[in-house]
Amino acid sequence: QVQLVESGGGLVQAGGSLKLSCAAYGRTRTNYARGWGRKATGKERELVAAISWSGRNTYYSDHVKGRFTASRDDAKNTVYLQMNSLNPEATAYYYCAARCTLDIPSTPRRLGEYADWGQGTQVTVSS
Repeated sequence: QVQLVESGGGLVQAGGSLKLSCAAYGRTRTNYARGWGRKATGKERELVAAISWSGRNTYYSDHVKGRFTASRDDAKNTVYLQMNSLNPEATAYYYCAARCTLDIPSTPRRLGEYADWGQGTQVTVSS
């Protein structure tokens, strides 16, 4: 099991950018694919991005493709989500997730594939 702690959320105007970070603690030497999900008020949680254990493969939902970028720095046990061109529809609580895997290129795309989740960080985009 790995513990995940998100940071970097906040209030930003439409068109602006934010960069979220997610630090991992615990069994960090285990191979993990990582993901980012979000939960907006009145909507179901959705997965918006994933990055493979190797870092070479990424996945983005259609809602964020071209505007969000996931990356990882394994020396710091941290993954990032760079969010550009934000719009009010991006307002949500953002969570990072981890999935232990031996599949190096895997970018898990379903919420249920992730066993570990952080507590989340709020992102609010004003119009």
